Amino acid sequence: MQTSLLTVPSTGAATEQAGCNTCGMNTVTFRFYEELNDFIAPERRRHDFACTLARAATAKHMIEALGVPHTEVELVLVNGESVGFERVLDDGDRVAVYPKFESLDVSPLLRVRERPLRTMRFVADAHLGGLARLLRMAGFDTLYDNHFADDEIERLAAVEQRIVLTRDRELLKRRTITHGCYVHALKPPQQLREIVDRLDLAGSVRPFTRCMHCNAPLHRIAKDLVFERLPPAVREQHTRFSTCDVCRRVYWEGSHWQRMRALLETLVH
Repeated sequence: MQTSLLTVPSTGAATEQAGCNTCGMNTVTFRFYEELNDFIAPERRRHDFACTLARAATAKHMIEALGVPHTEVELVLVNGESVGFERVLDDGDRVAVYPKFESLDVSPLLRVRERPLRTMRFVADAHLGGLARLLRMAGFDTLYDNHFADDEIERLAAVEQRIVLTRDRELLKRRTITHGCYVHALKPPQQLREIVDRLDLAGSVRPFTRCMHCNAPLHRIAKDLVFERLPPAVREQHTRFSTCDVCRRVYWEGSHWQRMRALLETLVH
């Protein structure tokens, strides 16, 4: 989703105290933009609203208390000034929260993460096995195991500098997870399109260079070296093969390969 205009809630804008008892309490006014509205209560979407300020609360604490994982946020403005997550909020502050920008240059402003990851590597949670396999098919290093606990995903993200992919917003709120994507789509092909578009990965797609089963790199192999492992029809019809040295699976350009190739071509054109 493109963000075409950067605006800050005006001082005189009407506020809504949805679900908040602000009488006698310190309050802040929030406005969330674009797809971040999907995470907050419907009555608070796409307009200013006031809420009670917790004592010594930071921008990150309040944003996540309202339902938005910090990994979904790219820019925070407090009273028109770009700040980091650690900024302690004061009574009367006006906070504007923005997602990743695609068409607007915000380079002079303070992005809330120190730097992007140098290499796009992923770890997917237990509900995204289909997406994990498609990302591997597209050539992206993607860890997945349907037995991964949240603690293990958090550890892998930190130690191996991986982007967490999940439909669990609470997982993305964990403090040590700095890069993550909440996946909105429900079906794997649409999920793949969402991630490629959001992270601008089209130019990095390297089809059929990773094993869809175990994530290891594939390499070409001569037909005679895998001949005994091939079904009879494949022996007769195909000449080009790749293999994985970890699980020893053999891949060839059959009907499934052609369907997957067609899917990937929609991502890069």
